[in-house]
Amino acid sequence: MRNTVHLVDAVDFVRFRPLYQPLMERHLAGNFGRNLVGVDLAELATVAAALLGETALTRAELGARLATRWPEHDPASLAYAAGHLLPLVQVPPRGLWGQTGPVALMLADAWLSGTVGAGPARGPGPAHVSRSTMLEQLIVRYLTAYGPASVADAQAWSGLTRLREVTERLGNRLRTFAGPAVNGQGADLLDLPDAPRPDPDEPTPPRFLPEYDNLLLSYAERSRVIPHRRPVPLPPGHGGSGGTLLVDGWWQADWKISHGILQIRPFTPLSAADRDAIVAEGERLLGFAAAATAVRDVRFAPVRSG
Repeated sequence: MRNTVHLVDAVDFVRFRPLYQPLMERHLAGNFGRNLVGVDLAELATVAAALLGETALTRAELGARLATRWPEHDPASLAYAAGHLLPLVQVPPRGLWGQTGPVALMLADAWLSGTVGAGPARGPGPAHVSRSTMLEQLIVRYLTAYGPASVADAQAWSGLTRLREVTERLGNRLRTFAGPAVNGQGADLLDLPDAPRPDPDEPTPPRFLPEYDNLLLSYAERSRVIPHRRPVPLPPGHGGSGGTLLVDGWWQADWKISHGILQIRPFTPLSAADRDAIVAEGERLLGFAAAATAVRDVRFAPVRSG
């Protein structure tokens, strides 16, 4: 999705990954095309699939092996081409909590063998599911998590286009609401008919989000959760020691854990009640993310305006 790394279960991967192959190929041409002139991409995919079907490789290892077949081309570009042409998974230990390491990739068919009935890696996905059905299922999954939302929101989240055709096919399986006016215009918001919709005045507890959390990235109109138009931070990291903080449903602060200290960095003044609620939630976060640290404390930095 959006040519980025996402965590999904195996069934969803098999169901939705085929939808993104055209997007991945466009990104490959735009980002690495000049470095791959003269390379038969179908042959590269076949060679890479054979390598990654046997064992997980880092990009450096994969590039070095592919360079034996294409010695006049950049090994890194060859490795990234394989990642765009083939459905791959990142395998542990990079994915273990609290640990990091180089990205190791493996062919999805090989990794998922025995878990789900994955079809051919570059095929159309499960034979009994059409592309139109996969798109409808994707919209339903999106609205389950992020509705009510507009068609433009769903497109921003997924990176796919022409989704209005999909929502129109869904018809009365969706419910339509009048969205708030933004810049003088309002957009229809879609949701599932039986989805929970709290009262607008319902108080929302503070929520600590990790880095790269999709909630802040899942809307074209982000003022619904980002009132100050601040760009979403995308720093490197695994999300276990820093991120963003929602206060009453709005992004109002960043947070970072270092040596058992949870530092809250607000960009707007916080009420005493909000600070008390943040401390309570922060202590629970420290109990999870810094359980082995002897000293644990929640602290507030001065309000930042920039």
